[in-house]
Amino acid sequence: MKLYEALADELAELMASGVLRPGEKLPSVRQQQERRGVSPSTVFQAYYQLEARGLIESRPRSGYYVAARRFAATPEPEVSRPDAASTLVDVSELVFQVLEASRAPGNVPLGSAFPSPFLFPLDKLGRAVTASMRHIDPWSTIADLPPGNAELRRQIALRYQLDGLQVSPDDIVITNGALEALNLCLQAVVRPGDTVLVESPSFYAALQALERIGLKAVEVATHPREGIDLGALSMAIAQHKPAACWLMTSFQNPLGSLMPPEKKQALVELLAAHEVPLIEDDVYGELYFGAQRPALAKRFDSKGIVMHCSSFSKCLAPGFRVGWAAAGRFARQVERLKLTTSLAAAMPSQLALAAYLGQGGYERHLRQLRSALAGQQQQMLAAIAAHFPHGTRVTQPQGGYFLWVVLPESVDALELHRQALALGISIAPGPMFSAKRAFRNCIRLNYGHAWDERQASALATLGMLACRS
Repeated sequence: MKLYEALADELAELMASGVLRPGEKLPSVRQQQERRGVSPSTVFQAYYQLEARGLIESRPRSGYYVAARRFAATPEPEVSRPDAASTLVDVSELVFQVLEASRAPGNVPLGSAFPSPFLFPLDKLGRAVTASMRHIDPWSTIADLPPGNAELRRQIALRYQLDGLQVSPDDIVITNGALEALNLCLQAVVRPGDTVLVESPSFYAALQALERIGLKAVEVATHPREGIDLGALSMAIAQHKPAACWLMTSFQNPLGSLMPPEKKQALVELLAAHEVPLIEDDVYGELYFGAQRPALAKRFDSKGIVMHCSSFSKCLAPGFRVGWAAAGRFARQVERLKLTTSLAAAMPSQLALAAYLGQGGYERHLRQLRSALAGQQQQMLAAIAAHFPHGTRVTQPQGGYFLWVVLPESVDALELHRQALALGISIAPGPMFSAKRAFRNCIRLNYGHAWDERQASALATLGMLACRS
C-alpha cells in the first residue's frame, strides 16, 4: 500500500469511528507534512482520494472538511433473477420516447444519459481545436482514415500502458463515439439470428443494437455491486451457445456495478474456454471514486477475445464523439467495417484530443470530475433516503454517475415517468433496460449534474409521487 493510500485509510477510519466528525476541519497539508514526515504530494493525494470517495470536501481558501453524512443508508437492491430464455428485442420505441423527454429544454435531466457539460474543460478543448487546425498537415486528412489519427492512437496506447496493458496503436480503431465502436465489434462476430449474452438490467443501447441486427438476447443474473453472476453466465453459455457477450465490467449502466479484478479474470477465462468473444463496454472506467482505475477485463486476455471499447464522451468531450475499439484478434475486421460504414471520425476532434492529451492536464481534470460526481452522488442518496417511500432500495456505486432505484412493487415506473415529466422532471424507467420489459418498479437516476435547489426540489417531488403510488 502506498503512503497516501495508508494516510487516506487512516483518516477514513477516524471518520467512521466518529473521531473526525461531519463539518470538522482536517489538519492542513502543511500540518500533515510536518507531523507525519511525508511530502505535500502525499498529503494532497490522500485528500484527493478522500474527496473522490465523498468523505471530505474542499472549501476555497479555507481547507478540507469532513463531509456531512446526515442520512441512513438505503438498502441495496437484490441480485436480478431473469429467466434463462432467449428473446428477440423490441425496446427502441420506448427508448426513443424517454430520450426525447430527457433532452427537452427546461426539464430536470434525472433521466439523461450524460453528465453536465459544465463539468468539462470546453474552453481548453476549444483552444486545442484552433491550434491543431492551424498546424494541420494536409496529407493527414487522407492518412488518418481508419484506423484514425496516429498521434491520438499513440496517446490512447499510452493510457493502456498506465493500466498495465500493452496495446499497439496499430490495433486501435478510432470511431464516432464508443457506441459505434461497440456496434462495429458486435457486427464483426455475429450473424442475424445469433444469441448474445447481456446483463440484467442491461444498457438499452446494447439492446437496440441487438434489435437492429436481428439478434436474440439472453439476460443473465447480475449483482448490483459486483456485476454479472458467473455461475449463471456459465449455464447460459452451455444452454445457448452465444456468439458474443456484451458487458460493462466497470460502473455498469444502469446499476453502477463494478466487477472485482479477480472476478474479471475469471470472466475472461470462462469466455476464453468457450471461445466466446467479450465486447467490453468501458465508457465509465475513468470515473472511479477510489484510489486507482479499475482493472480492465482486457488485462486478463491472452487469446485476443476481448474487444475493449471506450470513448472521451463521458469523461472529457461529449460533443466531440470520439471513441475507439481495441478489438484484439478482431481488430482488422473492425477496421474494415469502419471503412465501409462511416469511413472516419471527424478530423478536427481527433487532432484536438491528441493535442490536449499531450499537454498533460487530463489527469487534473479527471480528479476534479470524480470529486464532483462523488459529492453529487452523496447528495442524491441523502435526498432519496429523506423523500422516497419505505421499502426503496438503491445502489451505491463506486464510480460513474447513475443510481438504480428499486421502488416498492406498487409503483409503476412508466406511470411515474409520465407523472414526473408532466412536472418537468425526466427519469429513465426500468423497462427500457430489459428485452422483456422487466423492472417495472425500477428507475435510473443521473447524479451527473450540479446539486442545487432545482435538483433537490425535483428529488423531493419524485419521492412524493412514488409515495402516492
